Amino acid sequence: MSQTDHSTSVFPPIAFIGGGNMASAIIGGLIRQGVPASSITVVEPFEATRAAIKTSFGIDALPAATEALQSAQLVVWAVKPQSFKEAAAPVAAHTRNALHLSVAAGITTDSIAAWTGTRRIVRAMPNTPALVGKGMTGLFARPEVDAQGKALIETVIGSTGELSWVDKEAHLDAVTAISGSGPAYVFLFLEAMTQAGVDMGLSAEQSYKLAVATFAGGSELAARSSESAEVLRQRVTSKGGTTYAAITHMQEQKLPEHFIEAMRKAQVRAQELAAEFGK
Repeated sequence: MSQTDHSTSVFPPIAFIGGGNMASAIIGGLIRQGVPASSITVVEPFEATRAAIKTSFGIDALPAATEALQSAQLVVWAVKPQSFKEAAAPVAAHTRNALHLSVAAGITTDSIAAWTGTRRIVRAMPNTPALVGKGMTGLFARPEVDAQGKALIETVIGSTGELSWVDKEAHLDAVTAISGSGPAYVFLFLEAMTQAGVDMGLSAEQSYKLAVATFAGGSELAARSSESAEVLRQRVTSKGGTTYAAITHMQEQKLPEHFIEAMRKAQVRAQELAAEFGK
């Protein structure tokens, strides 16, 4: 589903538990869509982060949970997995009637339900391009979340980019491996392409600009095309040409297989996080 504009003339009160990068990305997206800052409450224990939220959005973040959370119809959990259980304890008493949205990697909805006292939970796996409105978020909703609740979640997450619902919660581990962790894969390739350019005599600035624009352009071409990535690759890989030389070397070194195995490692780590911090 693509990013869309939603009516925000009457937006329900929303509370963020945690005010870091992902919370800021969502808050920024909502405000750009016309949601008033007065509809948003933020609980953030770190003073420097509270100050940044005040500067960026004009929101006076709370250092700890208070009765102010009772008006929230949606609670967004933007905390680290290892901090979730501890953060939930003082919040739960005020938010049992709210819809809950978690962007914490690996923490299952069963754990969240046990800690918050509600089963109206949606789990999200966003990624960092949400910071610039180009995010990709996978979503899973428990059966207790109705169509109205899902629509509200789509409004909130849609403000940061695109989204896709999955039918099984376990599939969020695959989302984590592909798009959640995916920006880091892109950055790793950008590092390598930049270094290659320097090794071939270009400046680091030239190489980086070429690499970034190539990823952006290639992704846009793929997004607009009805053809598969395999077909698109074949179209620019003339046998015996320069691209063929590079692609053939990558295939001989089993780069695609290694890349797939690397994403499997990310999937397994997401499962381990659930076991480690979800108790």
